Amino acid sequence: MNLIIRRPDDMHLHLRDGAILKSVIGATASNFGRAIIMPNLSPPVTTAAAAIAYRKRILAVLPEFSSFDPLMTVYLTDNTDPADVGEAIAGGHISAVKLYPAGSTTNSQSGVTDIERTRDVLAVLAETSTPLCVHGEVSDFGVDVFDREKIFIDRVLEKIVSWEPSLPIVLEHVTTADGIEFVRSNHPQTAATITVHHLILNRNHMFLGGLRPHYYCLPVAKREQHRQALLEAATGRETAFFLGTDSAPHLASDKETSVGCAGIFTAPVALSCLAHVFEDAGALQCLEEFASINGPRFYGLEPSPETVELRKRAAPIPVAHELPVGDDRIIIFDPGFNLYWEVVRNEGIHNEN
Repeated sequence: MNLIIRRPDDMHLHLRDGAILKSVIGATASNFGRAIIMPNLSPPVTTAAAAIAYRKRILAVLPEFSSFDPLMTVYLTDNTDPADVGEAIAGGHISAVKLYPAGSTTNSQSGVTDIERTRDVLAVLAETSTPLCVHGEVSDFGVDVFDREKIFIDRVLEKIVSWEPSLPIVLEHVTTADGIEFVRSNHPQTAATITVHHLILNRNHMFLGGLRPHYYCLPVAKREQHRQALLEAATGRETAFFLGTDSAPHLASDKETSVGCAGIFTAPVALSCLAHVFEDAGALQCLEEFASINGPRFYGLEPSPETVELRKRAAPIPVAHELPVGDDRIIIFDPGFNLYWEVVRNEGIHNEN
């Protein structure tokens, strides 16, 4: 069995920098045509100049002959200069601005502490139809970690929508039925990315037989009823939902420790996992829309003219469990089941679904 789809785009990706960037870039560039690159480096990418410089570092380590196109973002702070953002958009240097509530996730310490202080930047984004990508969680310690997405929608996202009704918003890595319903009710101005791992994991997986640090991410996986809501949205041919892997590489030494960091590295197995999930849901015919069409179109881009072939093998495909980085390693996502769908590059052929 095989399936040929347009080359997918990853609309939410972490590449890090330095040695990690060099190690992980090939896993995405081999299968994806473009990706929205997250700016939460240390220090973060907070200006147009920093975004331009980061893009150059990515391009410098791409595999030879790769056509992968990194689409850059700027990290929003309380003091972001609206003029700098406007110039970056006009110059084609960024495709979106990323909102991290301060303290909500990896390297978010410089994020927004008061959404009121960002209104001038939000106005620039609305005027230019440039998406605001949102890490949709409050960072209030008094709010239960499993409720932080819903509370963020109520406290912050509803307010942004009321201020700038025309602003394109992407609720990144949506994890709850509440988030799904918010996006549906505010589409077409609002969309959401859904990750590979949130389609597979519920919160029980983090504690199955002990604490599993390589299933820990932010936002954390939720109850099974929420995973089912994500699956329904992803496989239901709804244009508001599209792939953003949130593939987030961390050194194993930083995850397997007393205070482990959040993030799951899915890039090497993302498409194989997706094919399994969509086949299991009886929705293989919907995979291309989710992975290759809905995201680019929300960002005002044409879907890729290139294709990839997904071929199902009789025996499980061999999958590496880790990626070496110097004297350390990055653990590759284990979905908990065998993978049979192998990705084969195949340009110039396209099936109409």
